[in-house]
Formats: sequence, C-alpha cells, structure tokens
Amino acid sequence: MSVRPMLEQRAGVRAALRDCLDRQGFIEVDTPVLSREVLPEAHIEPIIVSAGDDVARFLQASPEALMKRLLAAGAGAIYQFARCFRAGERSPRHDTEFVMLEWYQPGATLAETAVLLEQLLARSLGTSGLERISCTTAFKQFAGADPVAANADELAAAVERQGLQLPQGFGGLTESARWSLCFNLLLSEVVAPQLGHQQPAMLESWPAAEAAFARLDRQDPRLARRFEVFVSGVELVNGWEEEPSPAILRSRIEAANAIREVDGRRVLPLPSKLLAAHGDRMPAGVGAALGFDRLVMLAAGSESIDQVRGFSSADA
Repeated sequence: MSVRPMLEQRAGVRAALRDCLDRQGFIEVDTPVLSREVLPEAHIEPIIVSAGDDVARFLQASPEALMKRLLAAGAGAIYQFARCFRAGERSPRHDTEFVMLEWYQPGATLAETAVLLEQLLARSLGTSGLERISCTTAFKQFAGADPVAANADELAAAVERQGLQLPQGFGGLTESARWSLCFNLLLSEVVAPQLGHQQPAMLESWPAAEAAFARLDRQDPRLARRFEVFVSGVELVNGWEEEPSPAILRSRIEAANAIREVDGRRVLPLPSKLLAAHGDRMPAGVGAALGFDRLVMLAAGSESIDQVRGFSSADA
C-alpha cells in the first residue's frame, strides 16, 4: 500500500471510531505522554527519560493512570488516541511506540461494553456480531484444560500435550508463577489463534489470578470481570470492570512489583497520585484499551502493523 492510501485508511478508521464514541456521549481527552508516575505491571517494561534533573520520568505504557485521575475528578465517559511506549517490544504486531485507543465508561457493565464493542468493530472492520465465550469454555475446547479449576501441574500437562516447550528452570518457580506461565503460554499459542475467525470473540470470565486491575465476580470470586477481544486470532482489545478499591489496587501493584523483583527487573515506584484518586471519587465502570495499529492492520488485510504506519521504531 502506498503512503497516501495508507494514511487515508488510518484516518478513516480513526474517524469511524471517533464518531461511534462521540455518539455514545464520550468526550475525547489528552493526557501527558511523560509523567513522574507509571502504573507498574509485571510484564510491561516502561521507558525512563531524563529531563535534566534528579526526578525519574516515564514515557507512558498506556494512559490508564492519568485517565483514571480524570475519572476521579468527574470527567465522565472519556476516550483517547494515545501514544504509548514499551521497552523491548518489537514484532509484526508490537513496537516500542504505538497508538492505543483507550476509553472509560462510568457505570457500564460488560454486557453494555459488548454492545459498544460490536458497534466499534462493525464500523471499523465491517464485522457482524460478537461471540462471548468464557475462559473455561475456550480453554477446554482448544487446550483441554479448565484454567479456573486446574493447578499448575495440570496446566503444565496441558502445555506438554499441545507440544509446547516449558522454559528451563520451570520446576524451580513458585506454584503461582508456574500456573501463570502455563496459562499465558496456552492462551497465546493455543487458544487465541483459534478465536474470532467467524466473528469477533470476547473472551471473558478470567481466572482471578489473572485479574490485573479488574474487580472479581461477586457471584463467583474465582473469576475476574476481565475480557479480551480477538479478531482472526489477533488480540485487539483488553479491558475489565474496574476495581475501585485503593487497597486492592495497591495490593495488586505490589504483587506486580514482586514478580518484577523475582525476574530481576526494576521495582517501580507506587503511583501515589493514582492511589489517592481511588476510593469514593472513583466511579465503577468499564475501561478498555484497543490496539489502533492492529485494528488498521486488520482493516487493510495486512500482516504487520508496519505496513499501515508511516514510520516504525526501526526507521523513525
């Protein structure tokens, strides 16, 4: 695809998403790319930037922390096309710098978000419908294991049945670390490639151990109100019903930092301003992040996000 048609397609997809969200009452916002705070995550490495003083600043891996501070200040339903940065990420579907569409909808449920997702994907990709499938159903069907009920050894057996290799030193890890590694290996290599081929698929009811910052299901605390959306086997959206409790948020951030420390990576500072914003002022609702470059890649029928961008980190 030559430059002009590619740019027109990106602009067209962006305009379609904007129109859909604007019609739903969302407001587009901008938040800083550079911040003194970063939201620590176990497997995402932020980029640290010097501003000529002794204060560490971070290029944001996502606008989540800053958008949530707007939510706590009463912003209401908001969205942003954000420039995001993650160290060490480079593949046909990843890059150090990329564009993410992130939105937050106070008061929304997963059922309402499913309707919104169906509309967004219909407008941008021309798809019809949205399959909603639980992690238990998908893993049983494609990997032969139920991640909600299985322990680490049972998931490891499923990994081996799929012909996948467990990393060296696997046996020396803790039970929780072994379970998480097997879950994510089966998800990325076995389950995800099978999802979203007939219509977009919303994978939900995640094991509580993979809740990230999602609230747990009140009817079954073994499950988290988290979801991911797949189109043609490509992970496109990640989100959840938000956990508003500052105490729970802090405990999950500390758990992420503990994993980072075990992995020999930098322990990141707690985002004190984000934690202070949680509590009574933080509305319940749904937050979601959509990989915009991946969406345009799918719309164009391309194999790499580099084919639908003017520049990549390799040639910028």
